[in-house]
Amino acid sequence: MSSSKVAAYKPTDGEAYMNPRQLRYFRDKLVAWKEDILNGARETIMEMQESATPIPDLVDRASSEADRALELRTRDRQRKLINKIDAALRRIDQGEYGYCEETGEPIGVKRLDARPTATLCLEAQERHERRERTIRDD
Repeated sequence: MSSSKVAAYKPTDGEAYMNPRQLRYFRDKLVAWKEDILNGARETIMEMQESATPIPDLVDRASSEADRALELRTRDRQRKLINKIDAALRRIDQGEYGYCEETGEPIGVKRLDARPTATLCLEAQERHERRERTIRDD
């Protein structure tokens, strides 16, 4: 299947859940997302190497270091996201993708389209967030 047909395809609730076409769609989406993140990381590394010259003005240097720290935090979050993407790709390979880790119920096509790394159905995610808030509030 050509990439334009895959890109034009959108999974729907009316088809068999996690059929081969849906799995291919989510795999392609996850792989493209990972490639975008990795390309951004390479660009960041190149930019940081190019701008490694010392900045004599203290204010400019502080601003540059703050920008660099923010970029590094962003890249760290994206590194963690790559781990989640890789885990989702493994779940596809193992036939577990799209099903809630807690209940075994389908997560749902719309939720996965919005958040392809989701591992919990909406109800289980809400329970998890309520527990976190309760623990945090204690």
